[in-house]
Amino acid sequence: MAATVWFWNLRSTLKAPYETRITRLLKKAGIAERVAKGDLTAVKMHFGEAGVTGHIQPLQVRPVLALLRDLGAAPFLTDTSTLYVGQRGNAVAHSLLARAHGFDPAVLGAPVVMADGLRSTHERIVPVNGRHVTEAFLAADILEADSMVVLSHVKGHIAAGFGGALKNLAMGCATRRGKMHQHCVMGPRVDPEKCKGCGECVKVCAPGALRLDLNERIFIDRERCIGCGACFHSCAFKAVDVDWSLEHGKFIERMMEYALAVVSNLKRPAVYLNYVISVTPECDCMGFSDAPICPDIGVLASTDPVAIDQASLDLVNAAPALYPSKLPKGIAPGEDKMLALSPKMPKGLGLDYAERIGTGTRDYTLKEV
Repeated sequence: MAATVWFWNLRSTLKAPYETRITRLLKKAGIAERVAKGDLTAVKMHFGEAGVTGHIQPLQVRPVLALLRDLGAAPFLTDTSTLYVGQRGNAVAHSLLARAHGFDPAVLGAPVVMADGLRSTHERIVPVNGRHVTEAFLAADILEADSMVVLSHVKGHIAAGFGGALKNLAMGCATRRGKMHQHCVMGPRVDPEKCKGCGECVKVCAPGALRLDLNERIFIDRERCIGCGACFHSCAFKAVDVDWSLEHGKFIERMMEYALAVVSNLKRPAVYLNYVISVTPECDCMGFSDAPICPDIGVLASTDPVAIDQASLDLVNAAPALYPSKLPKGIAPGEDKMLALSPKMPKGLGLDYAERIGTGTRDYTLKEV
């Protein structure tokens, strides 16, 4: 059966401004059936790495929070710590960055709560019947929330080819160990030549997988490594780092299995909003926002994460290409822009696999609001 994806094309009037349109979009998507009075409602989003300007903005989130409060819920804005070393690697720094980007509880009426705890160890392990993943490491407060609204900025991605609702679920709702599990199952990359012998990584390695050898250089026992990623954030010299080398197809499949793990373990099915606005070629983790690859298109809402991502991709591909941008010259409307940016990615960008394992359907009906 086809899923319904509701679409607002950004047209607005004085009588029906942005707030009215977003409220109408969410009501059409059935938010009243997914959020109940008294709920602690997670609003899952990406606050943007420092230097990024294309991420979803506080003013765009405010009407979502207002509607949730009108429904009797208590919303909170949430995300999880990053695997890479940056300004979102722990709850304190991440919360301060969110505040610097305008996500102020006093203004928005909702606090920022990092769902994976202070150092990304607040997790739950859930079973997954996947080809690659048999258990997933998820942020505990995502699963503790009574309901969830997922706000995703649609853009390209260097590793996944595309960022939308599914990536927001899979990578965004995983702890650092879960992110590591999706990216590289063999643990961190160790470079003894960069090691200064300080031993900070050894101190934070709970399973005892890291130690200093006789030359005071780092050594890893891969049999003991659980892939928690704590060592990345302890090393000031990048002697322990993420092994970003990956086979894109398998990585994307693991990511889709994590998305399935999230949707299968929520207390109540989520509502999804995709912002197909400022469609940049890179993720909002990159520390900058490059020129968009197509005009602003609109905002989509659905209760099916696969359908909303498929509709978002179809709308981006149908739109004219914008130049100057990172897109190769000569991309015509109808051609796949994300694959043009990342030709090594598998066709379908994992949505076919997400559908096959039961996360949702690619078959959708687009209805304008």
